[in-house]
Amino acid sequence: MGIDTRIVPPFSQNGKAPGLHITLDRDIQNGKPAVHVRLGRAGVVGITKAILISDQEGQQQWFNTTFDLYADLDATQAGVHMSRFSDALNEVMEDIGSNTWPNIELLAEYIAKTIVEKQKAFSAEVHIRTAFPLQRWTPISGRPTQEVYGLITQAVATREYTRRLIGVEVEGMVACPCAQDMVYSFAQGRLQEEGFSGDVIEKMLDVTPLATHNQRGRATLMIGTDQSLDARDLVDLAESAMSSENYGLLKRPDELYIVNKAHANPRFVEDVAREMLRAVVEKYSDLPDETFVWARQRNEETIHKYDVEAEGWGTLGELRSEILKNVSIERHTSKEEWLGLVSPINTSC
Repeated sequence: MGIDTRIVPPFSQNGKAPGLHITLDRDIQNGKPAVHVRLGRAGVVGITKAILISDQEGQQQWFNTTFDLYADLDATQAGVHMSRFSDALNEVMEDIGSNTWPNIELLAEYIAKTIVEKQKAFSAEVHIRTAFPLQRWTPISGRPTQEVYGLITQAVATREYTRRLIGVEVEGMVACPCAQDMVYSFAQGRLQEEGFSGDVIEKMLDVTPLATHNQRGRATLMIGTDQSLDARDLVDLAESAMSSENYGLLKRPDELYIVNKAHANPRFVEDVAREMLRAVVEKYSDLPDETFVWARQRNEETIHKYDVEAEGWGTLGELRSEILKNVSIERHTSKEEWLGLVSPINTSC
């Protein structure tokens, strides 16, 4: 018996598979779940698209972008309709077409509102991550180098309101002040043993870079506001909070500059997080008190077998009270509270 090797096209000319038309008797996603409990977030993650974004100066650039899309799920509904997330994203992408989007946080907000409509959900959440390059120059040799930073945004939409955050992820160098202080004490004792006077020792240690262990720092800074912010400013604030910036390209004079700069400016992981918050308070004095700020610093340790991390957050009003007026606040508004994902904790009881 011969074998028919003819290739049968899976689709007809109208794009539909012949003989695969079916009628669904029920919509399983709209059915009742086995466990009656609400889910705060269900959706699809890791969708990649190329989008055209216009910067503050009107320059256009393509970005390879990753999307995470979520909706809340009522306790009486078995599941969200996963295809509708793709429908919402594709609908927005078709609206954009070949035109540029003014900024990435507005795109996230628009997608979130579209998901609420298509999923018939109370709330939707969109996370967008991409990378963007900036032209930099090495500090001494003056060589051009392209440095790549992370650009992130998060948006929440309900039937009543929308909220959005824009932020950056930045790498830098951090020098540990604790180890450096121990090196200082050790060097001071050794110089005393060698017979140097106190004044001479103090001057020697003041002009000589002192050893410490270094860390590669990873800063994340996000701001929640309706106003348009320049991501390059956020990069500068996060980078400046660390002991020193770092570069993909460094010649020897640049290396010496970076090492000296970092060791002259040692900081704990907590220092970096606080410096970011302080820098935002000083930079954005025109933003309203209800603006939200979130800062996280993670340092990759070199002498320990663990990493260290610190986070700080709050509204600008809360941060201004503490940083500028030294007022102690028991707790700050969290990111989830500001976005409306959870209700504020009642601390009056």
